[in-house]
Amino acid sequence: MAQYQCNTCGTEAEQEQGAAECCPHCAAGNVVNPKLQAAETAKANDAFRAQAPLGGHPVYQGRVVATRGVSAEGPEFVTRALLETAAFDNFTEDNDPYGDHSMGAVQVFGKIVWWKLDLYDADYRYGADEPLDHKNTRRVLTLLLPSEY
Repeated sequence: MAQYQCNTCGTEAEQEQGAAECCPHCAAGNVVNPKLQAAETAKANDAFRAQAPLGGHPVYQGRVVATRGVSAEGPEFVTRALLETAAFDNFTEDNDPYGDHSMGAVQVFGKIVWWKLDLYDADYRYGADEPLDHKNTRRVLTLLLPSEY
């Protein structure tokens, strides 16, 4: 059995075999397998993070921002936080329950820094309609201290 979710109405359903072509509730064709979508999103998020210190990824577009608390630690701290975030690969079910590699924590000069990735539309105004549509999805990688959450 495979689980599918409608991105139009939010209905979740299971299908015994094959891919669901439309939602059984609203008949929309915007149906995805959440586990497959999370795995593809994780690959894109990992690639984006890995290229962030080098000026960005050629396919997965976005921005890196540091909160006031992280920035106040100085440029060397911010650079090290970005490098540690780019190299992070210690994902578990506890720290990545959705399997999309959208949040983590690293240690920088003895301080914990959280990072999170949010997906937006091309104008950075709204959440991404289709997270796997890389032409119209933008990533924002935020570096923050736990006290700022």
